[in-house]
Amino acid sequence: MANPGNVARGLKAAISNPNNSEEAKERASNRLAQMEDSGEIDSPEAHAAQVERGHKAAISNPNVSEETKQHSQQVLDELH
Repeated sequence: MANPGNVARGLKAAISNPNNSEEAKERASNRLAQMEDSGEIDSPEAHAAQVERGHKAAISNPNVSEETKQHSQQVLDELH
């Protein structure tokens, strides 16, 4: 299943792309509204994916302490 956050970002990009037809923009806008109304964008799965991305980013960030990197790795290990 596609990550709802990624889908929403793609829909927003389609809406703002001047090369897309008005019909395509309207379909994207309708689908985005549908996702927002259903709570799909703010679902627990979407939140979990955000948490995972944040910990992965912390591990690869040279400005993060080793202690924090180890904590992020522990969290990622527990998620999988």
